[in-house]
Amino acid sequence: MQRNYDRFSKKICLITGAGSGIGRSTSIQLGKEGGIVIVVDNNEETGEETAKIITASGGQAIFIKADVSLSSEVQTVINFAINNWKKIDVVVNCAGVMIFKSVIEHSEEEWERVINVNLRSVFLFCKYTLPYINGGAIVNVASVHAHQTHANVSSYAASKGGIEAFTRALSCEFDPSKVRVNCIAPGGVDTPLFWSNPLIKSMNPEDVQCVQPDDIANIICFLASDEAASIHGTTLFADKGLLAAL
Repeated sequence: MQRNYDRFSKKICLITGAGSGIGRSTSIQLGKEGGIVIVVDNNEETGEETAKIITASGGQAIFIKADVSLSSEVQTVINFAINNWKKIDVVVNCAGVMIFKSVIEHSEEEWERVINVNLRSVFLFCKYTLPYINGGAIVNVASVHAHQTHANVSSYAASKGGIEAFTRALSCEFDPSKVRVNCIAPGGVDTPLFWSNPLIKSMNPEDVQCVQPDDIANIICFLASDEAASIHGTTLFADKGLLAAL
């Protein structure tokens, strides 16, 4: 089948965590395929860089600095989109942080930060964009940690499990003709967040199996496109078979 490289022509695409990693790769891919990309990140330098990469290659993008865990800032982003384009077609909830501590060492403030950035932001962007989506798609980025994990990442694993459960529940509230809601669960992805994991740092780099951000971006764009019209309320794994092995 010949791939349609204009799948998102004139579609308004909002991506959180777009300053680096999966979020940046997804933003760039959506821009290449004709999307008008709203780059959302709390880091002004990296967010602006993502937008510049898109526009330099002939795409359309604008960066908006926002703390995705704060309702007021989320609504500012969405109001900007609606005031300018009257609609939102694609939302990719990609923002994420990770803290490497045992439960006992984990402060309440650290736990809340991970849950707020990773999970609460998904709720907020879904809640406030859904009134303006008609025939679009939401893709939430979870993780294999929602299913199998290791020590000292309890808040991250909990937040990613919550994203999957929320995605399933949300799909029950909306007909796919209105909005399709799906989730992707990557394994290790070659991003700064992945390599900051002390467990990964302790391993021989040659023994680490990880996926490239562009590969995940391609899957996200598929789920957000009309090519995935029959996929709703599910999680797609992209882990190079990591969870298949005992």
